[in-house]
Amino acid sequence: MKTMLLLASLLSCTLAQVDHFPPGDHLDDHFDFNMAPHRVPRQVKNILVKEARPHIQELSVNTTVISRYAFTAVRCVMLNRHAAAGEGVFRFPVPPGAFVSNFTMIIAGRVYRSRVAPKERRRLKRPGGKARDKESGDPSSEVFRMGTRIPGGERAVFLLEYEELLQRRLGRYEHVTALRPLQLVSRLRVDVTVVDHLPITALEVLPLRRSPARAAAKTDPPVTTTVRREKNACKVTFGPNIIQQAKITTDGILGDFVVRYDVQRDTAVGDVRVQKGHFVHYFAPKDLPAVPKNVVFVIDASASMLGAKIKQTKDALLAILRHLRAVDRFNLISFSNKIKVWRAGGPVPVTPLNIRDAKKFIYALTPSGGSNTDGAIQSASALFRRRLHGVSLVIFLTDGRPTTGESQSAAILGKTRSAALDKFCVFTVGIGADADYKLLERMALENCGATRRIRQGDDASAMLRSFYEEMATPLLSHVRMDYASAHGVTRHLYANYFNGSELVVAGKWGPAEALGVRVTADNHEKKLVLETDVALRRRESEAGELVKAAARSFPESGEALKRLAADLAERVWAFLTLKEELRCRLLARTSREREEHVRRATDLSLAYRFLSPLTNMLVDEVPSDGDEVPDDEEEEGTLREEVDRQSLTLRDQVDRRPAKKSLTISKTSADGDPHFVVDFPLSKTAVCFNINGEPGHVLRLLSDHKFSGVTVNGKLIGTPPPAGSRKRRRTYFSSIAVVADRPRRAYVEVTPTKVILDGADRLVLPCHSSASVESGALSLAIVGGRNVTLRIGARVALVVLLHLYKNPAPYQRDHLGFYIQDSEGLSPGCHGLLGQFLHQEVSVVEGEAGDRPSSALLKVRGRSVPVVRKSRRIYGGAHSVDCWFAGNNGAKVVDGRYEDYVASHMFDTGDGSNA
Repeated sequence: MKTMLLLASLLSCTLAQVDHFPPGDHLDDHFDFNMAPHRVPRQVKNILVKEARPHIQELSVNTTVISRYAFTAVRCVMLNRHAAAGEGVFRFPVPPGAFVSNFTMIIAGRVYRSRVAPKERRRLKRPGGKARDKESGDPSSEVFRMGTRIPGGERAVFLLEYEELLQRRLGRYEHVTALRPLQLVSRLRVDVTVVDHLPITALEVLPLRRSPARAAAKTDPPVTTTVRREKNACKVTFGPNIIQQAKITTDGILGDFVVRYDVQRDTAVGDVRVQKGHFVHYFAPKDLPAVPKNVVFVIDASASMLGAKIKQTKDALLAILRHLRAVDRFNLISFSNKIKVWRAGGPVPVTPLNIRDAKKFIYALTPSGGSNTDGAIQSASALFRRRLHGVSLVIFLTDGRPTTGESQSAAILGKTRSAALDKFCVFTVGIGADADYKLLERMALENCGATRRIRQGDDASAMLRSFYEEMATPLLSHVRMDYASAHGVTRHLYANYFNGSELVVAGKWGPAEALGVRVTADNHEKKLVLETDVALRRRESEAGELVKAAARSFPESGEALKRLAADLAERVWAFLTLKEELRCRLLARTSREREEHVRRATDLSLAYRFLSPLTNMLVDEVPSDGDEVPDDEEEEGTLREEVDRQSLTLRDQVDRRPAKKSLTISKTSADGDPHFVVDFPLSKTAVCFNINGEPGHVLRLLSDHKFSGVTVNGKLIGTPPPAGSRKRRRTYFSSIAVVADRPRRAYVEVTPTKVILDGADRLVLPCHSSASVESGALSLAIVGGRNVTLRIGARVALVVLLHLYKNPAPYQRDHLGFYIQDSEGLSPGCHGLLGQFLHQEVSVVEGEAGDRPSSALLKVRGRSVPVVRKSRRIYGGAHSVDCWFAGNNGAKVVDGRYEDYVASHMFDTGDGSNA
């Protein structure tokens, strides 16, 4: 006989989600139905003897995180020790952002498996009342709850699976396992395996956390925690025995087991994973200058805020004031029956005087009266009447519902949309059980913001500070992510990008050799463009290597890693697409539009077995000879991909194209060991010489600070001579520094690995990624792994070649070559090892320097120098130039002595002002 149970859906208004029970996984692989009752230590037997409910013999939670997408499988075994049948209730807190995808029960040997079905149009009364279990003691998660009768002396086995995409906040990913079984467990174990295509950094296991916002007194990981770590993978295990659990707590609410980490990013454009026709793009740029923000705090001061709520709110606001940046502007509004605006003129600068006065305003907040939500939002909007530079935010905090003024949610939302349109984003915070969370969520969704719920008993002050810190440093606004040769792309338009966060976009790619990725955004008063081409087929052929390596490191998890990685990109795409459809359903303006999003979301939920707000989960008994789900073929997932070409553009003009790889060939240069070449076009000749410098010395290459404002210096690095060679040690340029003093001073430093631009803003760009930056009269273009071109105004262009070795010999070092592409903007007074020749001409009289036919006499700047004919290879050997070579370390060719060209530091312009 088949029994059907309507599972009490978790998540009444939040999205809970996960993956299905893995194909080909059999129940007896997970459960030992003949397991003997576990022996309970005498020290804690008095705690368990009073339990009338079934005893939890085993609770194991196994999480596998692959490229930030987490699969979690929970296994719980209960034993009814009594002769009579008893009620067994399986409860497990699920993260609010997760989707449950599978649930299975085995009761006295009978198997029940779940399936996802559409919700009925009419609202059904759910068995067992509310989906949320108030007994759980968990204030931050939704609780999956299933009750069943367990025959006397029998066991019940519960298997729950869910999955989630980890969110990056404050520069860290955080995976949370909520351990609240409400009793001591005979065998408790948590395993968290993390595998990422980028190196894992900042790995830490936090102390057990009883509240999501309260920091634990201890900083050490929980007792029995073990960590095994590789470069791209780690495994964390926590398994306290029943005595160790009792030392932590006797109520069975251990708290949250938290694993926190980040990854090492190299490319500004982000990293793209491809697999079986799907792609996932992770975007978290770094080293960008912060954008100024204008923030208005709108605080509920109604009577319901009396007591701990207003005190914690004041504490949080005072702490936030201390962390406002000097470039920010801020204001405060309190509302009850009346609206009080601290500074009616708009957001004000962060100054000691304004901070002092703002503190007085906060201290004076006295709760009374009702809540005029609409009046508060409209007052905040009035503060943004004039357009302000930077990102504008309204942080709205309340603990109740609108009671005065406009009280209809639809009208409040409509007026808020009109007020905020293209002017500011609204971030909402609800405190306690009485807040109108539907209104707050909708208000944030419709106005490019986010919402945060603070439940009763939470540390509101800490949670408010944490919420603010997430948006404290905006880096980009108006972010747009486009993909050539792609379709089915998830949400790709974002109002803002905040430091420490991450934007993730997934999609499908068609028949193409490469996926073109283009990201555009605003960075204060500049335009940012990031581009890359991802070689699809070639990179997909390299898939699975990372998972194979992790499986070798952690063989006990090897099969699970390979199985879960097999369709990883597709599941991330489905997860994000379902999230977006549910979001659009809430934002829909018409019933027809809403129905279309409901249909799409329901179809996705059914196709991927996600328990969403639009579906129920039904549990069917599997007959003893029931049809088993056929095994799917296991395939290795694609976890590796490389980018062939990347380009980043920070510029003022939107239509400016990225830098090209081709270069105009210039002979005037300092490259190699270092070999100097000077081209004299009017004389139709070239002169070359060597400079045998000392490692660590900084040589002046161009010195025109007084006239054009341009200075170029190069720092030498030394290497030993090749084995068996008579040559002296070699020196190369390890870094090139450029100072441009017109119209305002800017500094550029190029090394083989990065380019640092320090002017009005500071940027650090990797040399292996193509990029271009334009700001005022200064423009910089990188062709990844090849060269860097710097243009100063319209008539000065300098090129730095990157010489990189994959497997360098002891006498080889990554180094740089310097080329002058355009010197028209440099003055006749320019000097330096190269600069002194830019406006000079020479003559060569052949045969006067000796008997050799290749010798001659060079006449330069009134001096005569013996020279011989040579051929020099430039541009990494790609081109050659015939030149007249002057030996003796360039003596008489250059003015003065070697010591005259040694600068005191990289940015020494020779005028003494920046020594």
